[in-house]
Amino acid sequence: MDLGHAEWRKSSRSGGGDCVEITRVPGLVAVRDSKHPGGVLIFPETAWERVAATASKS
Repeated sequence: MDLGHAEWRKSSRSGGGDCVEITRVPGLVAVRDSKHPGGVLIFPETAWERVAATASKS
C-alpha cells in the first residue's frame, strides 16, 4: 500500500511532539510512530474504532 502522499494526523493533545499519527484510506486506518514513520500498522476501520474506543476508556 502506497502511503507516500497520505495526510497523517496527530492528536491535538500531543502538543506537536513525537507521538502516534494516523491516516485513513477507504476501509482502513494506518498508524505510525512519528519518530519512526517507516513502520506502519494497518487496521481494518472497524478494528481501529474498537482500539480507539478502548483506549479512550483508559
